[in-house]
Amino acid sequence: MSEPETVQVDSTPAAAHDDTPWERLHHRMIWVDVAQTVLSLAPSVVAVLVFGAEASWSALWPLLLVGGFGVLGAVGNATRWVFTRYRITPDYVERRTGIFVRRYRSVRRDRIRSVDVTARLRHRVAGLRVVLVGAGQQLSAGESALELDAVLRADAEALRRELLGGHRVPAAVAAGEEVEPATGTGTGSEISTASVDDEEGEVFARFRPWWVVYNMVSIWAYVMAAGLLWGAFWLTSTFGLDPAGWIEGLLDWEALGWPGTIAVALLATGALGAVGMAVNFFTTHWGFVLARVPGEKSTQLRTRQGLLTTREVNRDDRRLRGVTVSEPVLWRWMRMADTNVITTGLSVWSASQPTTILPRGPRSVALPVSAAVLDADPDPFGEPLRRHPAGALRRRLWWATATSAAVTAALWWCATNGVAPHSAAWWGGGLWLLALLGALVAYRALGHTISGDHLVVRSGLTSRATTALRRDAVSTIALRQSILQRRLGLKTVSAMTAAGWGTYEAPDIEADEALAFAVAAAPGLLEPFLVPDGARAPST
Repeated sequence: MSEPETVQVDSTPAAAHDDTPWERLHHRMIWVDVAQTVLSLAPSVVAVLVFGAEASWSALWPLLLVGGFGVLGAVGNATRWVFTRYRITPDYVERRTGIFVRRYRSVRRDRIRSVDVTARLRHRVAGLRVVLVGAGQQLSAGESALELDAVLRADAEALRRELLGGHRVPAAVAAGEEVEPATGTGTGSEISTASVDDEEGEVFARFRPWWVVYNMVSIWAYVMAAGLLWGAFWLTSTFGLDPAGWIEGLLDWEALGWPGTIAVALLATGALGAVGMAVNFFTTHWGFVLARVPGEKSTQLRTRQGLLTTREVNRDDRRLRGVTVSEPVLWRWMRMADTNVITTGLSVWSASQPTTILPRGPRSVALPVSAAVLDADPDPFGEPLRRHPAGALRRRLWWATATSAAVTAALWWCATNGVAPHSAAWWGGGLWLLALLGALVAYRALGHTISGDHLVVRSGLTSRATTALRRDAVSTIALRQSILQRRLGLKTVSAMTAAGWGTYEAPDIEADEALAFAVAAAPGLLEPFLVPDGARAPST
C-alpha cells in the first residue's frame, strides 16, 4: 500500500533541515494568463461593437459570464504563481502554496508511481508543461498527489527522468558541452535535460485513424450532441437569429407525426454526436504511442498522445500487476475493447484515466498488446477458460425472474391505484424477457483459469471484463457462498490485491473446484490452513 499523502497547513516541512533551494514556477505563465484574459473578453467586446447600444443584458450575459470566468481563472493562476514554490530533495518532492492559508505537500520519492506530463494548447504555445506526480493517493477533490503548473518543457522532461529514477543533469552537459554553474535564478532552467522525444523503446502500438469507428457511437454521442445543440442555439440567439424557425422549415413535421419526428430527431442528434465524438477522438489520441522505455531502476510503460493538448504518462513497470480487457455488451458485435493496466499507485477512479494504455479499439489489437505488456509465457489471454457449471446459469435465471416479478408487482399496484396506466402491468413481461436474456449473456461471460504466473478471470454483463493478474501479487484469497449458492453447489473465489479495483472475482465456480482454484491462484497462501486428505483430528 502506498504511503498517505502529506498535506500540512502552517507546518514544518518534511525536510526542514535540507538546504535545497526552493524554485518558482516559470514566469511565462503570467503572459499565458494575460493572453487568456484577452481572449476571454474578446467575444463580449465583439458583441458590444456589433450590437452597440441595442445590446441587451439577456443577449450578452452568457458572453460576459464566459469573460468573467476567464478573467477570474487568469487572476487565480497569476496569484498561484506568486505564492507557489517547489523543490526536489534527495528524499521528497515538496510544494508549498497558498495566500491566507499556507498549504504544504510532500511526496516521498520512493513512493512515486507515475509522472504525467500534459500540455494544453496555451501551454504548448508558451513552451510550458504541467507535471503531475502520482504516488497512489487521491484527495477528496480528486486532484493529483502533486501538480506543478507550469514548468518549461525541458524542465518537465528533467523532472520526469529524475523522479522515475534518473538524476538531474543540465541539458548542455547531456549534449557534451561545458556549462557554468547554476546561478539559482528561480526559473528552474538550471535543471534542463536533453529531450528524449526520439527514445521510443519497444513500441507496442501506434495511432490508427480507423479506430475512430470504435469511438463514434455510444450514449455519450447524444450527450455531446445535446451540448453542441445548446451551444449553437445560444450563440445564434445572441446574434438575433431564429434557429427554431429554421428547423421548423426543414420538414413537414405534421405529416411525419410523432413517431417520424422522434426517429428523425434521434438520427440527427446521433449523427451530430458521432461527428463530435470523432473529432474528440482525433484531438485526444492523435500521435498515440504505447512503448516500454528503459529507466535507471526499471523499465517504464509510456503512453504519448494528443493534438491540441499533449499528454505523456510514464508508469513504473515494477508496479505492474496485470491487465484488464473490457468489452461493452452493446458493441461486442464490433469486437470492441477497452484496455487498462492493473498497477499500484494509479487510481481507477481518476478522471484522467492513467491506467488506460490503449484507446478504445478492436479486440484483435487489445489482446496481443496486453500479452506483450505482460511479457508472460504462456500468453494469459490465449489460454482457454474453464466454463462454469449450469448452476451458475440457474442462479442468474432465478435472480432475473425474482427481480422481474417484484417490478411487475409494483407496476400492477400502481396501475390498480391509478398511478400508472393499466398497460403498465404488462411491461413486466417485457422486462422479464430482457432479464432472462441478460442472465444468459452474463453466464456466457463467465470463465477462469490459471496460466503460468497469472490467474485469469472473466465476468460481467454490461461490460465483459477479462483480467490477467499476477499470482504473486495476490495478497488475500476469499471464498464466499450464499444460501442460494449452497443449494446449487457453487462458490465465489475473490482474489485481492493492492492495485486496480482491489478485488477480482471468479463467481459461481463449482464448490469442489473452488478450493483448488483458490490454492493455485495464490501459491503458499492457503496451504498452511489446509488439512490433508485422510487426516483426522485426535480423539479426546
